[in-house]
Amino acid sequence: QLVESGGGLVQAGGSLRLSCAASRRTFSMYGAGWFRQAPGKEREFVAAINWSGGNTAYADSVKGRFTISRDNAKNTVYLQMNSLKPEDTAVYYCAAGSITKNAANYDYWGQGTQVTVSS
Repeated sequence: QLVESGGGLVQAGGSLRLSCAASRRTFSMYGAGWFRQAPGKEREFVAAINWSGGNTAYADSVKGRFTISRDNAKNTVYLQMNSLKPEDTAVYYCAAGSITKNAANYDYWGQGTQVTVSS
């Protein structure tokens, strides 16, 4: 089970940190990713990280602004989001089981957390 937290309402230019806590200790063995879905749009890849944290990937739209990281001792993956833009507004989902940009490759999903960026 994956549980996201940290979403909310923030002004453009602000920051938020999302957390994704896993209930299983084996979470540390899996790659993990963040996806987002805005109203009326398809779910899109945001960032991914391998099991050790030594390999990361980002969507071009967030590169340089967002940072994915993990703390395997806490079974938690984070997404630090800086310089937020209104177009970052979406429901953000945590996923585990892969490190690719394809959502179909992930086996486990959280329920999502809403991020709203006001202009």
